[in-house]
Amino acid sequence: MEAAGGAVGDLKTYEVRTYGCQMNVHDSERLSGLLEDAGYVRAPEGTAEGEADVVVFNTCAVRENADNRLYGNLGRLAPMKTKRPGMQIAVGGCLAQKDRETIVKKAPWVDVVFGTHNIGKLPVLLERARVQDEAQVEIAESLEAFPSTLPTRRESAYAAWVSISVGCNNTCTFCIVPALRGKEKDRRTGDILAEIEALVAEGVSEITLLGQNVNAYGSDIGDREAFSKLLRACGQIEGLERVRFTSPHPRDFTDDVIAAMAETPNVMPQLHMPLQSGSDPVLKAMRRSYRQERFLGIIEKVRAAMPEAAISTDIIVGFPGETEEDFEQTMHVVREARFANAFTFQYSKRPGTPAAEMDDQIPKEAVQKRYERLVALQDEISWSENKKQVGRTLELMVAEGEGRKDGTTHRLSGRAPDNRLVHFTKPDAEVRPGDVVTVEITYAAPHHLLAEGPVLDVRRTRAGDAWEKRNAAPAAKPAGVLLGLPTIGAPAPQATPAPSGCGCD
Repeated sequence: MEAAGGAVGDLKTYEVRTYGCQMNVHDSERLSGLLEDAGYVRAPEGTAEGEADVVVFNTCAVRENADNRLYGNLGRLAPMKTKRPGMQIAVGGCLAQKDRETIVKKAPWVDVVFGTHNIGKLPVLLERARVQDEAQVEIAESLEAFPSTLPTRRESAYAAWVSISVGCNNTCTFCIVPALRGKEKDRRTGDILAEIEALVAEGVSEITLLGQNVNAYGSDIGDREAFSKLLRACGQIEGLERVRFTSPHPRDFTDDVIAAMAETPNVMPQLHMPLQSGSDPVLKAMRRSYRQERFLGIIEKVRAAMPEAAISTDIIVGFPGETEEDFEQTMHVVREARFANAFTFQYSKRPGTPAAEMDDQIPKEAVQKRYERLVALQDEISWSENKKQVGRTLELMVAEGEGRKDGTTHRLSGRAPDNRLVHFTKPDAEVRPGDVVTVEITYAAPHHLLAEGPVLDVRRTRAGDAWEKRNAAPAAKPAGVLLGLPTIGAPAPQATPAPSGCGCD
């Protein structure tokens, strides 16, 4: 029997909408875990907009139109909420941290506004808003609890995010994240390793170490080699097959990190390191603490230590004051670095950043033309680099939801050690997400590879067992919505490395 307000039986449903970078994806897993720990259930697939009892927006503030996007979404929910008085709307994340009381002034039908530092308060704030029948706005100025101490609903059974730090000490002129996430705060190494060991015990076989500036880890605890030591320690964890990290900063990319990557078997030969611009004058205006020569020097060292490493990057086109000569320097670095892929962004004003107030903002038409030239060059390089993979035999970790056409092509998809996406022929033997298959690459496209021949080997894994168990077991029925603080559960994030969508690392 359906209860009023879209509840499943007597349970209230929730939906979390996530915008922005990996840190927000990671936080959303915590928000889902908190809500489920408090007795809510996720709204079923296909639930119509506005039918969930609680809708949470985990926002991003790094794009010029971020607030327009939020208020547009909130506006669509307003009449639905009027028809369903029990429905609640919460807004968290970076935009909430920045705009605070402005949100409820512009959208008075919002029930809860919370920031980046106090996501653990969401269930309590929702309950308080319901009881007091008024909006609750609570923004903490500093971190109240490290996110990994909070309950989590991980999206993947076989791969997980593991946050090693929060915040950032850099002052890039285009980025508002340090103002909203605060100064860097590192977790104790022992706590990180304990979380990873717990995840592996649950069946996770791949982890991605996550930080706003991940390889600066150790600056808060006074150990400049802490990150390389952490990578090596991950190599000692039995059952942990793949270790990745995102996103590092060239300033902190030291030789000991390169050595640890090359010498630790389960650290994957993959590096995502944001360039942002290849022009020294633009890098200076961005307050990036490296120059073209330094960046290309790191690439050279990484390739010398790991010849098969796939290197990707973020690039901003059209930063204020960027000349045609500056742009050509970016194109030069792209040609020299030969990135496996690049996540390219047209410069967008971040309200509250120094760059937004700079003179010489580049006309949209000029930015568009440069952007198209860069994308065309990188697509050509990506395709050329992918063609080098044809004929190679690779071990793939079978992925879930990576191949949008897998159903019609009768293929499955997986990730190579260097994180390239490979679509492969479905074998006769049962293959589950988290299992490992061996294939030979037969075809290369700019953004994926194909293995069209028979699968050479299938290795069933504990990660595949974990996926099977999760999908076979009926969901446990929560006890109902709690009125007090949520209980503290074992930490556990998600994975599949992604680009730093805000381009701010």
